[in-house]
Amino acid sequence: MPSSPSPGRPRRLPRVHLRQDFAASLVVFLVALPLCVGVAVASGVPAELGLVTGIVGGLVTGVMRGSSLQVSGPAAGLTVLVLESVRAFGLAGLGVIVLAAGLVQTALGLLRWGRWFRAISLSVVEGMLAGIGLVIVAGQLYAAAGVTAPDGGPARLAALPGALAGALADPRAVASVAVAAGTVLVIVGWPRLPGRVGALPGALVAVLLAGLVTALAGLPVATVRVDGVLAAVRPPDSAAFLLLAEPAVLGAVLAFALIASAESLFSAAAVDRLHDGPRTEYDRELVAQGVGNTLCGLLGALPLTAVIVRSSANVRAGARTRAARVLHGVWLLVFAVLLPGALAHVPLPALAGILVHAGWKLIPFRGVVALWRAHRGEAAVLAATAAAIVAVGMLEGVLVGLGLAVAKAAWEASHLRVDHTDEPPPDGESSSDDDRPPHGAPHPHGAPHPHDAPPAYGEPGPPPHHAPPPHGRPGPPAVGVLRVRLSGGATFLRLPKLLDALEALPRDRPVEVDLSGLHHLDHACRAAMTAWAERHSAAGPHPVRLPPFPDPPAAPAAAPAGP
Repeated sequence: MPSSPSPGRPRRLPRVHLRQDFAASLVVFLVALPLCVGVAVASGVPAELGLVTGIVGGLVTGVMRGSSLQVSGPAAGLTVLVLESVRAFGLAGLGVIVLAAGLVQTALGLLRWGRWFRAISLSVVEGMLAGIGLVIVAGQLYAAAGVTAPDGGPARLAALPGALAGALADPRAVASVAVAAGTVLVIVGWPRLPGRVGALPGALVAVLLAGLVTALAGLPVATVRVDGVLAAVRPPDSAAFLLLAEPAVLGAVLAFALIASAESLFSAAAVDRLHDGPRTEYDRELVAQGVGNTLCGLLGALPLTAVIVRSSANVRAGARTRAARVLHGVWLLVFAVLLPGALAHVPLPALAGILVHAGWKLIPFRGVVALWRAHRGEAAVLAATAAAIVAVGMLEGVLVGLGLAVAKAAWEASHLRVDHTDEPPPDGESSSDDDRPPHGAPHPHGAPHPHDAPPAYGEPGPPPHHAPPPHGRPGPPAVGVLRVRLSGGATFLRLPKLLDALEALPRDRPVEVDLSGLHHLDHACRAAMTAWAERHSAAGPHPVRLPPFPDPPAAPAAAPAGP
């Protein structure tokens, strides 16, 4: 019988897990290397800073508890926000923003708010990714042609056809576009090759082939500029922290914290569906992401977030523990220290091709079609979020999406259905006065029946209740009860529909209202129904039978004070 480890000794991983994690770490490293460099270049910062963020994601965030198989690093989803921040506040300002965003994430995780990020509408998240993907694709197509992209999403999309058409007349631009297009074709086609060759990361193979073809053919395309990792790392100085007094910087901090947290935690949920190992602890994962971004900010590097591409590659490569993602950070560190000069041979159009493919994958084309067929309201929220991000900006687009999602949820929560059924009158009965309360009795809603009013001076009073009609004539024919059933949620948003349905009921029929199908009844609808019942009863020969309203939920009682 194997002996159990003593409480004071660290738990040792099985050798089979170490072998699987070692092999998976090499796969993740090969996937992450071109993405780290490409995201950095697309974000307008030195390529080495992408490696620094990847190293922090492996060696720091990777060690911490949260999601055991999720891999963090620089993400394509944040390139738009990073590029805008670098242009507005510089590299030093970016470091301060990332540092502050990391502190916000850490505080939210310690306050156990990580689970609340799961309450964000999936349509908003997918719309955010779709908007980011559109901006990335449009921007990197300019980079592939070696042309400077205009500012603003609409202007960038509008000028794109003319820019690509003009590039065909320039031999240097033609070579650059050819390298980018070849990179995309290799990324798409390489995984379809049979055998172990197809298991190699397509992005890495594409970059290697692009560099080899560029060098052998002497193509006139730009390559990555390399200054060294130590030269690229520039922690923000004390003057940069004064930017935190600007509202625009605080807005960028909140945008980074919100988007990075949502992307990381949604990625964690997706990764959990890929394996049967330990589930994600969302609060701990948010703390791990916050600590990693705090360190990235101190180093002046890119923000990090969990990346589904690397995480899924980690799971599919057979990773079993956190050791795989930690080792992937080790390999990135070794490359940054020993082989940084190799980046100088990477063509920039190849990196643009990688980002075009990554941005295209962010747009959920099939999901939008399926969503439109099943839930058009959700599809509209997705499209509006993406359009707002392209037209205005990242933070504004996300806020638009969140506002629309909340408004849509409120509208759907107040869905109200009004049904009414006719009951046949009882056989052999007349409806003379039997449906009225006895003379002088109070009306259930305070509105007296017209026959119950005291007679004016000099006028004969009404005949006593149940008295036979005068002159021996029979009473009016009996009428059945009109039963009205309300179901769903009765809120002020549905008040026009409710009043239209109630006021259209005939006034010469007894009405009975059934509220048992309501799951919510707000104060506005209570007051409106009470007023309608009084008006309807006063205007017709039959009172409205309205049951007592359910009591509103009582506030919880305060706990007794301790000694």
